[in-house]
Amino acid sequence: MIKILHAADLHLDSPFQALGREKAALRRSEQRALLGRIAELAREHEADIAVFAGDLFDADSPYSETARLLEQVLPGMGIPVFLAPGNHDWYGPRSPWARLDLGKNVHVFSREAIDCVALPQLHARIWGSAFTARHRSPPLTDFEAVKDADTVDIMVLHGEVGVPGSPYGAVSEAELARSGMDYVALGHNHAFSGLRRAGDTYYAWPGCPEGRGFDETGEKGVILAEVEPDGCRASFLPLGGRRYEVLSVDLTDSADHGRTVMEAVGRDAGRDIYRVILTGEPDTAPDLAGLQSALEGSFFALQLRDGTRLRRDVWEGREVLSLRGLFLAGLWERYNAAQTDEERAQIELAARYGLAALEGSEEPPLA
Repeated sequence: MIKILHAADLHLDSPFQALGREKAALRRSEQRALLGRIAELAREHEADIAVFAGDLFDADSPYSETARLLEQVLPGMGIPVFLAPGNHDWYGPRSPWARLDLGKNVHVFSREAIDCVALPQLHARIWGSAFTARHRSPPLTDFEAVKDADTVDIMVLHGEVGVPGSPYGAVSEAELARSGMDYVALGHNHAFSGLRRAGDTYYAWPGCPEGRGFDETGEKGVILAEVEPDGCRASFLPLGGRRYEVLSVDLTDSADHGRTVMEAVGRDAGRDIYRVILTGEPDTAPDLAGLQSALEGSFFALQLRDGTRLRRDVWEGREVLSLRGLFLAGLWERYNAAQTDEERAQIELAARYGLAALEGSEEPPLA
């Protein structure tokens, strides 16, 4: 059995433009610190190898601090480390991967063709290939490894599964099943896949180890995979970094909009980046500037979006001689004649949906 620490899509030195200069610089330094945390997890779980499935850099010109840290952390892991450059950090003669001094325990795949590195001490073979430009052809077309019953076959690959025609290394489940691999460590998608299986081949991608925007919400981390010739187990290891979260907060019955928002958050958000979307039909419109000023100190960063509508009486206008008034007047009679609260609630709901239809609205007005 081989233990693999599987990471991908760190996107080091991302710009974080939405956070402003100081916080963006802080976030980049925190990204670099993820490298050390990943190395700690490898030691803590006694991993035999570590694999990085592409897009360690967000672009082809990392900061010097990032380059120096990679030259320290990766060789310092003390185990074989394999990297498969992706579409953001593709391998070329002038790419960072061609210039970095990463030590003898680190292997960077440098060709689109699939190469193999034998690890006889682990009875394993590590296969992989690289992006050599921003796009690439499907990497597993016609590929099939000749199996050895006493050897575990691992592949490291940056690619997109189940998207035929993708320019980002399209891979099909049929190709994975035919590959002869015991485990394929993938990158490119930024959400954890869970452990999957195609034929006798297990595969997964960990997602990015820390979110960089509101399309990368929730907890992020890496994978610890335990691979044998006849099976595989994988667990998700959270890295505990800053999280991006999107939260909708209904202000319909709120007397204190700020308190309602913080109660909805429900936890210490001081480390995290939130987008809060205000919804419902409050009695008064929310004061976005005032709320921003009052709440932003409780978050690392906060965005507020106003999606509210002012409350109105659903029966207003029932006495007006119009299509709307006639519609409401008829339902108002039925409402007053109703025998139970449940009947009245159903009639009121019918009135709200009817008004939405008359006004061409997507949602009915709340009462």
